Amino acid sequence: MATSFKTIDPKDVVSTRNLLHEAIPITGTIVSGTYSGSTGETNIKNYSHGMFQTVYDYPYLSSSANHIFDLTWGYSNSSALSSSTNVQNAKKINIYNEMAQVLAGFDENGNVRLFDEDGDLTGGSKINEAVFVNFSRLLAKDEIKKGSFTIELGVGQAGSEPNGEVISITDASGTAGFKVNSPAGEYGLLFATDKVETPMSTSDFVAGLIYYQAGIAVLSASVFSSTTGSAGGMLDDGCVMVDNNVVGEQYIQAMITGSSISGSCDAFRRRFYNVQFNNTTELNSTIYFCRASHNDFNYSSNPTYLSASKLVVKNKSTDSPVSYATAVGLYSSDRELLAVAKLSEPLRKDPSSEFTLRVRLDY
Repeated sequence: MATSFKTIDPKDVVSTRNLLHEAIPITGTIVSGTYSGSTGETNIKNYSHGMFQTVYDYPYLSSSANHIFDLTWGYSNSSALSSSTNVQNAKKINIYNEMAQVLAGFDENGNVRLFDEDGDLTGGSKINEAVFVNFSRLLAKDEIKKGSFTIELGVGQAGSEPNGEVISITDASGTAGFKVNSPAGEYGLLFATDKVETPMSTSDFVAGLIYYQAGIAVLSASVFSSTTGSAGGMLDDGCVMVDNNVVGEQYIQAMITGSSISGSCDAFRRRFYNVQFNNTTELNSTIYFCRASHNDFNYSSNPTYLSASKLVVKNKSTDSPVSYATAVGLYSSDRELLAVAKLSEPLRKDPSSEFTLRVRLDY
């Protein structure tokens, strides 16, 4: 223990910020729900309220299961598909409004803003029907890295390669073209492009929004609709969401209005190929340069430092005092110990030497 305190000069304190990234791949094999536990449960969990679905990487009752993302559907009151006769109509509207409040905010009149295709919020085309993919904190960490998000979906009649059409949805302009007018932080536009001979009517179709800090992807339902359908869209023919031999082919508009949220989530997962992105962990550090000059810390207050009022490290009175530093303590202004940094080995200190110890606090 040092015999005195030494004030650290403000010039000897430096703050730094580092961003650490991990690559996160999620395959359709996991999302399909094929994992099954000993009691019959899968890695897909539905709830009695029926408002969203949770995807795990393992049967959800297992202690080894990790939460991957939550999945849900919703539409706004302004949607042409909204009707009181729809299945779970009120819940679908509530889901959309809840997500819009958090991610898009309110306008000057106190009304919930609709999700906007160009991010302007004041005009332009709106995303009135959407699927929401809410990634867990375990995967997204502090935020999704801009420009790294890609999701591949089957959108054709068969919904699978090689017969089906597959699109790749990316935040291609996220690195420099992200928006900052969201209460949830920064977000980017998602664009859909061909992957396997997709008969798209346009290229670089706006397919949704990705909110980086919130870790939420908002995908427009129009990626599954026909160019001649009631909701517009990007395909030359309609996308069959559910194959049913009794009812017939069910298109996106019919699914949104006639299926439950859980049923719509099941249909979406069947068309899920993969998603990948880089997460971001923000590591903030404060570095303290603790300087011990030649006349500092040459003595110790350890009781074993003295024996019969003599320094045990001195053989004769003319020897220089010596001490061994084993730790650095950082104190508050009123001398309360806040942090301790241990040295890998003791450092010899006497009046003929001085050193600087670099102490880093990460948070």
